[in-house]
Amino acid sequence: MRYTLALACLLAVLAGCRRAESPSPSPAATAPAAPAPAATPTPTAAVSPKALPAPAAIPDPRAALADPALAKAKAPETYRVRFETTKGPFVVEVRRAWAPLGADRFYNLVRAGYYDDIAFFRVISNFMVQFGINGDPMVNSKWQNAGIPDDTGTQSNTKGMVTFAQRGMPGSRTTQVFVNYGDNSRLDASHFTPFGKVVTGMDVVDSLYKGYGEGAPMGHGPDQGSIQSQGNAYLDANFPKLDGIKHAEIAQ
Repeated sequence: MRYTLALACLLAVLAGCRRAESPSPSPAATAPAAPAPAATPTPTAAVSPKALPAPAAIPDPRAALADPALAKAKAPETYRVRFETTKGPFVVEVRRAWAPLGADRFYNLVRAGYYDDIAFFRVISNFMVQFGINGDPMVNSKWQNAGIPDDTGTQSNTKGMVTFAQRGMPGSRTTQVFVNYGDNSRLDASHFTPFGKVVTGMDVVDSLYKGYGEGAPMGHGPDQGSIQSQGNAYLDANFPKLDGIKHAEIAQ
């Protein structure tokens, strides 16, 4: 009996020891903290683009045909004009330093198309060839008295030089110009001021029809007053052999 009780006590002690050695359960792992939500950017109000002013309208150079007051553009310091004629092309180089007012006027006339479809109405051997009366009498009525002040000349009227014609009085240069066929330096003292020179095609200029000679009333060629008032109709009917300019433009 004492043996049985002692055995029971021993078993109880062993059972208590086994319970003490068992590890207590570990706490559950803590779940990682959820990341803070990203800050939502504050929406910005849409910015409307500023209204830009409309570009200024570019004046049509041809409007100057009816109003010489619009022909006021300043010419480049050097520019070239290509003429297409009934005998072929030639090119004039203009230098503003030679005669700034003349260079500006010529530039505006070319841009306006003034020299398109007009005649070489005065062509005199060994002297010069003259042109610059428009084929439309209405255009002539606007430009006939639109003179510009004289320039102080720096060049001489030698072969190939291009000069405005005038009426022998100050400020009378308008639209008519001439190309010198030879040495006409005697004209320099009378304020015939060259503003350009034929740089290619002088052979074309030399070949223009000269058969009618000096104009009326001194010769048998066209009368300038009749060209002014009747235009190309007068020339076509009475001087059909004259050469002319088909088109003139500022060369690029």
